Amino acid sequence: MLDVRCSAFRAALRFQTFDLWMKSFLKYWLPLPIWLSVIFVGSTNLMSAEHTSRFVVPFLLWLKPGMSPHTIWVILVLMRKCAHVTEYAVLALLLWRALRSIPILRAKMLMVFVAVVLGCALFAATDEFHQTFVKSRTPSVRDVFLDVGGALLGLLIGAGFARRHAKRPRCATHSQFVDAQL
Repeated sequence: MLDVRCSAFRAALRFQTFDLWMKSFLKYWLPLPIWLSVIFVGSTNLMSAEHTSRFVVPFLLWLKPGMSPHTIWVILVLMRKCAHVTEYAVLALLLWRALRSIPILRAKMLMVFVAVVLGCALFAATDEFHQTFVKSRTPSVRDVFLDVGGALLGLLIGAGFARRHAKRPRCATHSQFVDAQL
């Protein structure tokens, strides 16, 4: 009888462990490969300047008819560079969040920051390398530096939120009051 209970307990424990692992994976780690895929698709011909300008230029001319071609070009370049910063800021936040979900790394902030910057820099370099195979894209070392700058910006934003969250006193929730009464 004791063996049956022990094996049932072990099975329930394994299921709970797997359930917790799966929830953690879905919440913290799955957004990462999804976002990496978004960045990868952005490096294809689909999001090249040639294709995106088909939508952006008419929109700009609708906003301000008679806009000079030079002004349109400057806006397009600025939009593309802001996209680099934004996509890598989001990547850094997602990677930082995923790494912080590992209990051992939660207290080692400097190590997590370095790992995130290196991870983003590595992906940025491979992304620019990928663009060498796409005819309508131009790889650039400057874009890698821009991507790393975006990652640093994302980390600053994440650190700001983490600091602000840590300073807030935790209020007792309703369930804590119920548990205290039992």
